[in-house]
Amino acid sequence: MTVRGAAFLGVGSMVGAGIFALLGEAGAVAGSAVWLSFLFAGVVASLQGYAVAKLGARYPSSGGIVTFLLQGYGGGHITAITSWLLYFAALIVTAMVSVSFGSYGSALFFDESEAWATVLTTAVIIAVAAVNIAGAKSIDRVQSVIVVILLAVFAVFIVVTLAQLDPELLAPSTYPRDGAIMSSVALTFFAYLGFTVISFTGGDLPNPAKNLPKAMYLALAITTALYVLIALGVFGTLTVDEVIANGDTALAQAAKPALGQAGFAMMAVAALLATSSSVNANIYAAIGSTAKLAESGMFPPVFGQRAYVGSTRGLTVSVLLVLLLATLVDLTAIASLGSVVALAIFLVVSVAAFKLRAETGSRAWVLIAAIVLTLVVVVVFVVETLRTEPETFVAMVGILLLATVLDLVWSRLRARRAAAR
Repeated sequence: MTVRGAAFLGVGSMVGAGIFALLGEAGAVAGSAVWLSFLFAGVVASLQGYAVAKLGARYPSSGGIVTFLLQGYGGGHITAITSWLLYFAALIVTAMVSVSFGSYGSALFFDESEAWATVLTTAVIIAVAAVNIAGAKSIDRVQSVIVVILLAVFAVFIVVTLAQLDPELLAPSTYPRDGAIMSSVALTFFAYLGFTVISFTGGDLPNPAKNLPKAMYLALAITTALYVLIALGVFGTLTVDEVIANGDTALAQAAKPALGQAGFAMMAVAALLATSSSVNANIYAAIGSTAKLAESGMFPPVFGQRAYVGSTRGLTVSVLLVLLLATLVDLTAIASLGSVVALAIFLVVSVAAFKLRAETGSRAWVLIAAIVLTLVVVVVFVVETLRTEPETFVAMVGILLLATVLDLVWSRLRARRAAAR
């Protein structure tokens, strides 16, 4: 894996999950101030990216964040519960982006047929599984080609939409109250989750101590700039209601006024590339994390066992779970759930980075800033959710309880097996 390949793996993962899958959802909360929401979320992600990059440079491994949790907390309940939450968040992100791929493919080729959307969703998940079976070199090449094409398409889109931007649509008077904007940061942070995928390249990167931080900072800089510029272009071209109404295809609709149907088709193809790239990156990370968790005893050993055809059975299990989520669950209803779970995970990781700062050579003030800012976003989001969406708050508590129960059950089974020997 090259530095470019690792960075593009992160960019591909983030862009697929962010702009195409979440723009309408974010608009419903933050209105025309979505660009601010993406900017604030980018700051939070960059602070956390510093912590993850420092940990990755010191403890390079294909286990990524799981390795950092083990270094910071050992093999106890904190690591296990956080790892289950990490796995849940990854499954939600991957399934949601897969559905977005199906929606765009159906809109482009099959007149928005729901049946074809499901077929395409299933097809991209299976195709990505095949790419991951082929190995890291194959992933590097595929990601690099996809991201180069995406950056070219986005450059055209940004120039076109900013040229026809209506400043009145972005006027501060149209913004919602500050609490809503801050609450939306937790949702738009979902768009940055892909940066963690870079931490899983430590086992494949040459000289990871030097190259992993480079890849991390490059990926976050490119993605934050893209998100802010694209959000300005979309919300400066379409009204908030139009963005919400078009949901997943809002970018394609924003390109229509200047480029016509060709613009819609161009952005639809870009969406297919971005979402497939994101699915690919997240599945890659799932293989490394579940294998490391199985090796350390945090997850059942089946996740680390070699499969009949390349890779591990963790890949097989993950792909099956993503397929079930993508085809049977209303993922737009749990997007915010996945985001706040991820924020909680990174809060725990940032604390681990602070504990290990002497070993990693990290600056304490940056880590403290990451912890405080993340904590503020989580608290604001939880309070807003409890006030406006109590059912989502209940789901948050439920997923935490599920992770705790899974850890306790597996811990007891593991103890019994050890005693039987």
